[in-house]
Amino acid sequence: MNRIAAQASQRLAAIEDAVAKVRRNLERNGQSFPHITNDKRYDWGANEDWIEGFHTGLAWLCYEYTGDDYFRGQANLQIDDFRRRLTERICLDHHDIGFLYGLSAFAGWVVEGKEDHRELAIQAADLLMERWRGAGYIQAWGPEGDPDNGGRIIIDCLLNLPLLYWAAEATGNDAYKEIALKQAELSRRYLVRGDDSSYHTFYFDTASGEPIRGGTHQGYNDGSTWTRGQAWGIYGFALSYRYTGKAEFLETAKRLADYFIRHLPEDGVAYWDFHAPLGENTSRDSSASAIAACGMLEILTHLPEADHGRQRLEAAVSRTMDALMNGYATVGEEAEGLLDHGSYHVRGGLGLDGYMIWGDYYYLEALLRLERGIPGYWYERR
Repeated sequence: MNRIAAQASQRLAAIEDAVAKVRRNLERNGQSFPHITNDKRYDWGANEDWIEGFHTGLAWLCYEYTGDDYFRGQANLQIDDFRRRLTERICLDHHDIGFLYGLSAFAGWVVEGKEDHRELAIQAADLLMERWRGAGYIQAWGPEGDPDNGGRIIIDCLLNLPLLYWAAEATGNDAYKEIALKQAELSRRYLVRGDDSSYHTFYFDTASGEPIRGGTHQGYNDGSTWTRGQAWGIYGFALSYRYTGKAEFLETAKRLADYFIRHLPEDGVAYWDFHAPLGENTSRDSSASAIAACGMLEILTHLPEADHGRQRLEAAVSRTMDALMNGYATVGEEAEGLLDHGSYHVRGGLGLDGYMIWGDYYYLEALLRLERGIPGYWYERR
């Protein structure tokens, strides 16, 4: 029996603990959403950032695991708020539409098959399409022509593309897929370096689309490898392969995963940047490791049993989940987060060592992928 199978009883205990904490958060905070702080807590407030979808995604995961209508009801109430947010265009001038609406409305469509969820997800995909610029890229942040961000793409966008791929399938309109494919190809060409590390961000001329330079926003420096960005790349390229069948995306996902594995510290959980100077106070990012584990599990679904890379990926997933469950999962009933020692924006001084709602989501997704075959909300299940 391999190590992943041997972890089963511990995973079940971890899932039960996570479900209890998600329920407690929902009961205590109503229809508020978690925001990041520098304390061991969440700041609960309005639906007006890029991260709220992960909270709703957790509710859907808990519903699928338990069958408890409480979680389904809470998720649907939150979707009502996402519908209001889209109608009023509240803080949606960015590309993270997939994170927001993929894990809320699209997830609701996957789980319940309700037409109004499907329609809201397609409306969100339409809004994401508005981020496509004539110079040939999806602009990450800000309005068109923004002097700082007008020509910027970032690697995070790869996890927003599944909403577009799916919209093409749902509507029969290939324009969604064409844009997603172009963005994925652009990201592969310019965000992935020759040594299989990655840039967080890349800039293009807003008129001609000519490449200018790679850089970072949240990494240690422009030439470093921000670990969460590397993890986005692993999962994002694997998902682009699922939707397109283009072998180069799967190969890129495997290469990024290999780089991630080779640069992990002894305990198997990433620091916030693979090139950050190490010291007693260097921040970890448990959320990056949770995302990477999900990405590796996605890669494994596409590899034949005889593939020579399977054993290495399976061992990496096992090592990561061991480390997260035994050293990073929160202990104690009062903890609001599922994972401790995540980091958000170390250079900006925000979320240096605490709970990250996306880390919570991907941690539970990884557990449920392994234990129940529930793959999250990035594609329809057939």
